[in-house]
Amino acid sequence: MKRTFKDYLRICIAGFCMGAADIVPGVSGGTMAFILGIYQELLNSIKSADSHLLRLLLKLKFSEASSYFPWRFLAAVGTGIFIAILTLAKVLETYLENNPTQVWSFFFGLVLASIFTVARSIRNWDIPLILFASVSCLVSYSILGVTPTTTPETNWFLFLSGAIAINAMILPGISGAYILVLLGKYKYILSAVNNRDIITLAIFLAGAAIGLTTFVRLLSWLLDKYRNITMTLLTGLMIGSLRRLWPWKSNANTMNPIFPETINSEVLFSIVIAVTGMLAIIIITKISTNMGRSSKILE
Repeated sequence: MKRTFKDYLRICIAGFCMGAADIVPGVSGGTMAFILGIYQELLNSIKSADSHLLRLLLKLKFSEASSYFPWRFLAAVGTGIFIAILTLAKVLETYLENNPTQVWSFFFGLVLASIFTVARSIRNWDIPLILFASVSCLVSYSILGVTPTTTPETNWFLFLSGAIAINAMILPGISGAYILVLLGKYKYILSAVNNRDIITLAIFLAGAAIGLTTFVRLLSWLLDKYRNITMTLLTGLMIGSLRRLWPWKSNANTMNPIFPETINSEVLFSIVIAVTGMLAIIIITKISTNMGRSSKILE
C-alpha cells in the first residue's frame, strides 16, 4: 500500500503519543502503539534491520535497501517520539513536581481504558489464561513496589540502562520510564534531555538501539507463535502497573497507593481528569479502528 503525506502525518502523531507516554513513569509507549494500531507494523519494521539489509548496504545497493527497509514508517514514528520528548519532557517534569495527583489521575485513566482495549484482543478467555494474567499482574505489582536504588553514572551502566529500558518501552504494560526509575537513572536521563547533554544521550541511545533490535525478534516470535498467551501476559502487566499510576500515595512510601481521607473538590477534579483520560483512549481507539477499516477498503 502506498502511503500519502496525510498517512505519515497520522503515524507521526502516533509516535508523538508514544513519546509522551514513555516520558511518564508507569505509562508504556508500547500500549499507545497497540491502541493506535501500529504495534505489529512497528515490530516488523524494527525486525527488518537484519543481516540482509546489512548485505545490501555493504554492496552499495541503496535502492534495494530502501525498498526492503521501511525507513519512512520508522522515520515518521521516530520523528513523533523525538518531538514529544523535546517538547514535553520539561512540561511533564514541572507538572509532576507541582501537580502530581492530577498528572497521575490522567494517566491512570489512560492505562485503565487501555487494559480493556488490549484484553479484547485475546480470544477464548479461560481459567488457565485468567490465572496466567493474575500471576503476571502480581509480578508487575511487586516490581512497581520496589524502592529505587542508587546506581553508578558510568558509561557502561548508561548503555545497559538504555538496553533494558527500551525493551520495557516497546512492551504494552511495562513502563520503560519506570524501569529507569528503578535503575536510578530517570531524573538523570530526563535532565540530559532538558540540558541537551548529547554525549550522555548518545550512550543511552546506543544501548537502546542494540537492546531493541535483539528483543523485538523474540517478542515478534512470541506474538506469532503464542499470541493469546503473550497478550494475556501483557494484560496482566498493565493491570499491575496501575499501582504506580494510582493518584493518591502514602507520604511515607510513594510506592504504596492509598485512598483519599475525604472526598473534596480536589479529589472530584482528579476523578474527572481520570475519566477524561479514559474517554481519550476510547476516542483514539475508535478513530484508529475506523482508519484501519478505511485502509483495508483502499487496499
